[in-house]
Amino acid sequence: MNVLAIHPENPQLRLVRQAVERLEQGGVIALPTDACYALACMIGDKSGAERIRRLRQVDDSHHLTLLCRDLSELGLYAKVDNSAFRLMKALTPGPYTFILPATREVPRRLQHPKRRTVGLRVPDSQVVQALLAELGAPLMSATLRLPGDAHPLSEPWEMAERLGAQVDAIVDSGAGNLEATTVIDLTGSTPEVLRQGLGPVDFLD
Repeated sequence: MNVLAIHPENPQLRLVRQAVERLEQGGVIALPTDACYALACMIGDKSGAERIRRLRQVDDSHHLTLLCRDLSELGLYAKVDNSAFRLMKALTPGPYTFILPATREVPRRLQHPKRRTVGLRVPDSQVVQALLAELGAPLMSATLRLPGDAHPLSEPWEMAERLGAQVDAIVDSGAGNLEATTVIDLTGSTPEVLRQGLGPVDFLD
């Protein structure tokens, strides 16, 4: 397991490429976002997704989230109507996860088994954006909160200690947030907050 010390504002391309190499080899990595740290793997990596679910101890009804570069990439993977698009345009990039109907581009195993929905977000993180630009595709992710913990892991040294060989690399950009994203379901006629996290929701009042 590699620890890659990547600068949060000016990510070093050499180290970003090492992280991408790990992902392309079928690795699962821990990475910082604009909310808390997350576990991530390639979108088409079936065993990576299974490893993340095992680490988190969640079943297939728990949404894994696609990290996208921007709204146009997000639009390839989700069916977005005008009102959903306007709301997401106002809130991205930022610490929000949106639940939307999945398109055929999303592997079936990443969709909610009954609802055929998927979680997506556009993080305001230079590190994640650098990884996505280098990959040219979204990453599949989940909050790095281990079973029984009240909060996500925020210190890279603790991740190394507790995860060990269960991940292939840790991107260390310093201490992370203790809060996850705010999750907003946009599948109905009005937005519904499923989880209040780092992103404020006063716009819904």
